Amino acid sequence: MNYDVIVIGAGLGGLTAGAKLAKEGKRVLLVEQHDQPGGCATTFKRKGFTMEVGLHEMDGLHAGDMKTRIFRDLGVMDAVKFLKVPEFYRFVNERYDVTISHNPEEVQETLISIFPKEESGIQAYFYQLMNIRKIMKQSADQPETTIGEFLDSIIMDEDLKLILLGNLGYFHDDPYSLSLNYYSMAQSSYYQGGGNFIQGGSQVLSDYLMKVISDNGGTVLLNHLVQEILVEDGAAVGIRFQSQKKHEEEPELAYAGIIVANASIPQVAGSLLPESYAKLLRKEMIGLEPAASLLTVYFGFNKKLKDIGNHHYSTFIYDKSVHKPADIRLNNHADFDQRSFTFVDYSQIDSKLAPDGKAVGAVCCVDYTSDWESLDKEAYKKRKEQAAQSFINRLENLLPGFRQAVEYYEVGTARSVERYTLNPNGAVYGFAQTPFRVKTRIMNPVKNLYFASAWTQTGGGFSGAIFSGYFCAMEVIRAR
Repeated sequence: MNYDVIVIGAGLGGLTAGAKLAKEGKRVLLVEQHDQPGGCATTFKRKGFTMEVGLHEMDGLHAGDMKTRIFRDLGVMDAVKFLKVPEFYRFVNERYDVTISHNPEEVQETLISIFPKEESGIQAYFYQLMNIRKIMKQSADQPETTIGEFLDSIIMDEDLKLILLGNLGYFHDDPYSLSLNYYSMAQSSYYQGGGNFIQGGSQVLSDYLMKVISDNGGTVLLNHLVQEILVEDGAAVGIRFQSQKKHEEEPELAYAGIIVANASIPQVAGSLLPESYAKLLRKEMIGLEPAASLLTVYFGFNKKLKDIGNHHYSTFIYDKSVHKPADIRLNNHADFDQRSFTFVDYSQIDSKLAPDGKAVGAVCCVDYTSDWESLDKEAYKKRKEQAAQSFINRLENLLPGFRQAVEYYEVGTARSVERYTLNPNGAVYGFAQTPFRVKTRIMNPVKNLYFASAWTQTGGGFSGAIFSGYFCAMEVIRAR
């Protein structure tokens, strides 16, 4: 089998790259080990409910957002309906209950009314976010700091810092190792364009991008695992792969002048490349570590949660043990009865995830495969149940009637993420976005091999993966 381009993996990076290249006339083969496309941009069905795997809200989609241009180019805007999320987030701890809107001016007014002595720091924070591109140009040659250090330099009140860091889990697990520039770019996009949810769930976007590939003459093979990238004379020339359903069959070979790896860069270096090239790629990754993973409890409810008094789309609940930003990292390793978490109520919008009169929601918190590695099957199942019950109890305290509203629940852990995406450590955001990572560009030792995923310099999340895929496609087009 011969193609112009072979894409390894159908996460958003691979799908975007494949869609753009197919649209530009390239003969594309996309090979995905899972039975559906999307990676973390997927859904699954349970008892009449559609469970959203990864998307809480997608940032941006304003006129200046690169995703707007990408989606228009690929026809996404005509095929996918984006719903505006009502507010950015609600922050709750023992001392404060604050709703943060997507309007930066409104948020500043709200926070200054609560923390009048911190007016200058609040203004400095939003100046940083809303002018980040100019600031990055002006400080290009200067050492970069972290968001934690930046907040410490402009704000005294620890609770105010926590409120501003409410959605930190969208990016990283520790404010003192998260790049200020990376955080500012991502966070400002929420304030500029608001949050957006894909009606029907993120699978709608993934399925559409896959359709773009096939409609333009490309081939998508699901349930097929790539075992090796073939390299000749220093250049990638093809892949060896095998059906996941028919292991008795011999592996197949496919050839192309371009190979796009949507697989994680550590996986490419660990098992897909010949060792001589893998060794060179591993040297490029020195100093880079996989980011944290996530645990999710998926809920199907027998009623809309407005019926029990919930009026917020996403609520970030910080445990009483978190008094300052330096406590966040430790708390992310705490037991689940203390670990801070997010609760998303998809029934606050017309999500189309649940039957009429019912609702879908999710609890999400930072997680690590190391917390689950030593457990056998029964112990793993028991710990998942303990986690679910812990979060149900805590939400019952916040929203009386929550427990009775639960019709179905299921827990996905960092191990689940690793299993379904093959990302090492279940790292949903690729490499941890430290200041060192943001300034580090991995040099590929293999000709004609390109990377398109959250593991590239654009970073994780839906936006990062989409950018990576599109930029990769444009690089291929320019090179050819």
